[in-house]
Amino acid sequence: MASASPVDEKNSIDKEKNEVDLREIEAVALPDFDDPNIDREAAIQGVLEDDSPYPEVRSAVANTDDPDVPVSTIRSWTLGLIWAIIIAGLNQFFFFRYPSVTITGIVAQLLIFPLGKIWARVIPNVKIFGHELNPGPFSIKEHVLSTIMAIVGAYSAYATDIVAVQRVFYNQNYNFSYQWMLVMSTQLIGFSIGGIARRFLVQPPSMIWPANLVTCALFNTLHSQTYAGVGNRGGLSRERFFLYALAGSCTWYFFPGYLFQALSYFSWVTWIAPENIPVNQMFGYVHGMGMSLITFDWAQIAYIGSPLATPWWAEANIAVGFVVLFWIATPILYYTNTWDSMYMPISGRGSYDNRAESYQVQRIVNPDATFNQEAYEAYSPLFIPTTFAISYGLSFASITATLTHAFLYFRKQIWTQARRAMHEQPDIHARLMSRYTQVPHWWYAIVFLTMFAFGIITIEVWDTKFPVQWFILALVIAFFYVIPIGMIQAITNQQVGLNVITELIIGYGLPGRPIAMMMFKTWGYITMAQALTFTSDFKLGHYMKIPPRPMFFAQVIAAAIAGTVQLGVQAWMFTNIPGMCTEDQKDGFICPATEVFGTASIIWGVIGPARQFSYGQVYYGLVFFFLIGFVTPIIGYVANRRWPNSWLRYVNFPVIFSGTGYIPPASAVNYVPWAIVGFIFQYVIRRRHFSWWTKYNYVLSAALDAGVALAVVIIFFCLQYPMNGEIGKTTVQAWWGNSVPFENADAKGTPMKVLADGEFFGTWNDVHMPLAVLYL
Repeated sequence: MASASPVDEKNSIDKEKNEVDLREIEAVALPDFDDPNIDREAAIQGVLEDDSPYPEVRSAVANTDDPDVPVSTIRSWTLGLIWAIIIAGLNQFFFFRYPSVTITGIVAQLLIFPLGKIWARVIPNVKIFGHELNPGPFSIKEHVLSTIMAIVGAYSAYATDIVAVQRVFYNQNYNFSYQWMLVMSTQLIGFSIGGIARRFLVQPPSMIWPANLVTCALFNTLHSQTYAGVGNRGGLSRERFFLYALAGSCTWYFFPGYLFQALSYFSWVTWIAPENIPVNQMFGYVHGMGMSLITFDWAQIAYIGSPLATPWWAEANIAVGFVVLFWIATPILYYTNTWDSMYMPISGRGSYDNRAESYQVQRIVNPDATFNQEAYEAYSPLFIPTTFAISYGLSFASITATLTHAFLYFRKQIWTQARRAMHEQPDIHARLMSRYTQVPHWWYAIVFLTMFAFGIITIEVWDTKFPVQWFILALVIAFFYVIPIGMIQAITNQQVGLNVITELIIGYGLPGRPIAMMMFKTWGYITMAQALTFTSDFKLGHYMKIPPRPMFFAQVIAAAIAGTVQLGVQAWMFTNIPGMCTEDQKDGFICPATEVFGTASIIWGVIGPARQFSYGQVYYGLVFFFLIGFVTPIIGYVANRRWPNSWLRYVNFPVIFSGTGYIPPASAVNYVPWAIVGFIFQYVIRRRHFSWWTKYNYVLSAALDAGVALAVVIIFFCLQYPMNGEIGKTTVQAWWGNSVPFENADAKGTPMKVLADGEFFGTWNDVHMPLAVLYL
């Protein structure tokens, strides 16, 4: 047999070398788990260009860094802390008012930018303690650090509602030390977890955190940054496009938000038959299923998150889940009168007694807020609308589905990331960040131990009836879930909540202790949520190349200051505003969120889940959703392995179960148009006009959000807050376009069946068991 020629041998060696090189590139480009949102060829091209394998990231984030750009300056800290105080205080003030207004992170981002520019122009450059007061032009990194400080604690701390509920519902007004340590502990324990989670949720390129891409695009647009992701497409610059879209969004919102509210609740079918109950239940937007499909209000469309930021495959999962669960299952359950649901609205966030009236929790508690069994038996079990009941079942399913999905799909990546150093990350952004000094783990340990001590002191010094071992269990739950939930959120822009499962656990474990229930829920749920909030900010800093140590101090200090300001504002309000948290408070400070939180403390902490979900109780069937959530990801995983190139690889059951978890208080008006807009931009335009999508998609999302936020602030402070909202009520607002959505059976929540005087639905034989049986 003739031997191969030297040329053939060289060609064979070159072929083998190219195959090896391609495998190495694929190992870098493709993530360590099956990600349906990644295109193989595009990912390889991204790595060859020394950029992210994800086109979404390339379109919003620069793949370069200048370590000499100023970051942690007197200017950035001053602006960041000033707005951390102002925004946290204002948001806490209006948190208790209805209608309310929230100053969002994008507003802070826009407000800080011109102030930084003015500072750079007018403040003299002198040194204070060796630091320049004006180090030159206001840099993009200074802007990022200031914005993170302004928003890290901007929204009302969850634990402030515990303080408010204790005061309003249980007449407990503990001193400021108790309040401060409670808020600090619940806010900052999550930060220590988020720091440890960086290795799994920040450094891997597959953890894209879609919502941050909108923020990055806006930062780069404001500072006129150019980068490869923009491409060479002509047309308007990003800056001009943003300004036009911002102006248009702000101007347009005055119509659906004030002048023509029917454009917001555009349930046009119900206008034709306003008293037809089935029509209103199917096509309405307030208490209905939303089959009218349309709204012209970006605030409604983006209520559950911008559809221009969430990947289309995740939106498709949520849309399919919505159709199956709320357009098919809900009507079947409702019109077959399951759970006696036809005596209530088909959808709503309230609770009802067996006379179809709002449930009066005060009738079943003693003066000391303990449960009164005799009063409960003499009154009524608690009933909830069909969509509310389904939302509980979906919450149960999402908890088990998250664990199963994480084990099946993420176990390899978790193991790989646990052993991989920063400089070994297969991502240009991680390699650029590896030049900066990292935050040592013992810094996070100090934060954790300090906040843990605060929690112990809060529990033990004051009469909370909350055992320390349950405090530790709450933290264990948060620690256990933060990585799998974080991975799902980082990929899909959807967060699985732990609020219902923590209520369920503490309700069974410590019945009759509402304060303990609120504390367990807060430490178990908000610790995880805060950890992911801080982790998301870490990823923003990762994309924008902010050194980790300034990020650490900025987040900790700003969160502590914001929490203190919120408590101070809240204490001042209860002291100085007459009738605070009463239904007829003259300025609208009726505390709607506090009422919901307090009612939940009685339902779960006083009545307890044993009287609702145990065997023989009304909603016992919902507990089988735990099993459904555990099994369905296994079925999907097996099917995906059997048909790896089919559409089945896009199915994500945790997203299906948790994506519709905003219902209630969200309704179909927040889901159906959201899915339609997402399909148009994230599927059609992304596939057919990729260059346009790359240049403008995230800028458009930021502009629409910012325009609505600015319009909301203007409408509230200029038209609603003055004269208690009476401006325009008898003139520009007094017409058909503002009344038609709210004068029909949908808005009234009219049920299919109406009880006659003296009648009630359900029987104690069906829904009640002796108390002794419940505790077996």
